[in-house]
Amino acid sequence: MIRILILIGFTFLFMHLHATGDIGKYINMKYSYISFSAIFILGFLTLVQFYIYGKSEDGEHVHDESCATHDCGHNHHKKPSRFKNMTVNSILIFPIISGLFFPIASLDSETVKTKGFHFKGLENEGDFGEHQFLKPDTSVYYGEESYHSIMDKELKPFLKGDQVVLNDKNYLKGMESIYYKPGIFLGKKVQFKGFTYNSEDQTNSKKNQLFLLRFGVIHCIADSGVFGMMVEFPKGTSFSNDKWIEVNGTIETMYYQPFKADIPYVKVTDWKEIEKPSEEYVYRGY
Repeated sequence: MIRILILIGFTFLFMHLHATGDIGKYINMKYSYISFSAIFILGFLTLVQFYIYGKSEDGEHVHDESCATHDCGHNHHKKPSRFKNMTVNSILIFPIISGLFFPIASLDSETVKTKGFHFKGLENEGDFGEHQFLKPDTSVYYGEESYHSIMDKELKPFLKGDQVVLNDKNYLKGMESIYYKPGIFLGKKVQFKGFTYNSEDQTNSKKNQLFLLRFGVIHCIADSGVFGMMVEFPKGTSFSNDKWIEVNGTIETMYYQPFKADIPYVKVTDWKEIEKPSEEYVYRGY
């Protein structure tokens, strides 16, 4: 019976995540059909388990003393210990309880501060599943030659026209293109939005420089990260963390001492404060 309840719990959890739209906080919505299919698979397995449970109840074998000492024609297997069953069931029940009853945290500048904001994010030397920072990097999913071929093709649409407009659909692809070959974007106008983050690495004399970021998902939450660029406002302009703004400016490059690397940044010409979008995450399209 516990197995049936666990299967019902997982079925309801996936239904709940899709009904509320919270599934997008865990996976790239491009793959939502997989988790949606899981609803029907888990539902089918629940029915199968109901059938097995009903058959075992109807044909339950009653053991007597003679069965304990004689061959009664049935195979007797040692039952798993109660502790083992409780441990396994607890592990399976925990994601159901956490998914249904624990609040989903809204990621913000405190998340960036906690996870750290460092140069390693630009290089992405980690394994699959390591959170990324600043620069989206899908090179870990391809061979070097294939990656360059794909990126050379994907950046072409962003070179058309005088301005690069990054929206919810092309944000990660556009950011990766800019970081991939920042030289060819020099002097090009760009428009994008995000939340403000003042890095602790920045000096007090650079209050008009901060990072404009968005949380993004490449495949799933395991390879999610915070992506964006440094923006430089006119002198005397500053923002506290977690202000959502949209900026227009020109792409330049600079040597950023805390990262010990040249990075692209946006020299802002105009900006406006905006409301936090209903969908804070962006997803990598392919």
